[in-house]
Amino acid sequence: MPISIKQTLARGECLQEVSESWKLDAELFLSHELGTTREYLYSRPNELVGEEHLESYEKYLERRMAGEPVAYIIGHKNFWNFKLRVDKRALIPRPETELLVEKALELGRHFDGRGANIADLGTGTGAIAIALALSNPGWQITAVDISQGALQLARTNALKQRTNNIEFRLASWCDGLALNKYDMVVANPPYVKPGDNCLEKSVLLFEPAIALIADNTGLGSLQQIILQSKKVLKKDSWLLLEHGFDQQARLKALLLREGYDSVSGYKDYSGIDRLICAHWSATQQYIE
Repeated sequence: MPISIKQTLARGECLQEVSESWKLDAELFLSHELGTTREYLYSRPNELVGEEHLESYEKYLERRMAGEPVAYIIGHKNFWNFKLRVDKRALIPRPETELLVEKALELGRHFDGRGANIADLGTGTGAIAIALALSNPGWQITAVDISQGALQLARTNALKQRTNNIEFRLASWCDGLALNKYDMVVANPPYVKPGDNCLEKSVLLFEPAIALIADNTGLGSLQQIILQSKKVLKKDSWLLLEHGFDQQARLKALLLREGYDSVSGYKDYSGIDRLICAHWSATQQYIE
């Protein structure tokens, strides 16, 4: 039997057990199912929801009750100024990663309008690569991931956004990238240590562990990127890394020890250490 939009949203109260944003979750599920906006739901509270839509909505609630992230259930996530398709092949982009995009675009002003070569390591959904490609059509982005599934998803997202300046490459970090070529390397690698209590059980159940967890207390992937990037960065270039809340000091020390300079750390929108930027100005370039 059909019920009103208002009554349908009220059924989302069951999500209070698993989600602090239960009300928003319910709104996203219903607006997605009806193909409308959240604002529409409140402008037509007495409009009836058909049984077919109601059945699908109830299934969304069940999946959310089991801990599945909202983005995987509705199949998309907003990032920067566009919408990404998301599924279990890649990590769901977080809002704090937009800080990396902002800083990359800010540093990109040093390129004086010329074309630039940018490597996005561990591209996942393609979020960072696509944001940079759309903001600077003259840049050439190389999006790298070790997961074939993630690369397929990133290609799908790039096609949807009609970018034509991204090259996708199946590799581990800097493997196979040209030496001394890149003006900037950016990465949001796994940086959570195994068994870390900060990971919700629901996240581990649904998001790929390879995109979340790194060895050496979460620093393993970051250390590899810092060491490998020296070989592929041009003289007078930049390395930008997203990292965990307690890793910035150790990364600063490692970057300085490895010959980077102008090392700066930044906090995310919640005031948590989240991003580190380093300049590569070594006079001795790596050669084959």
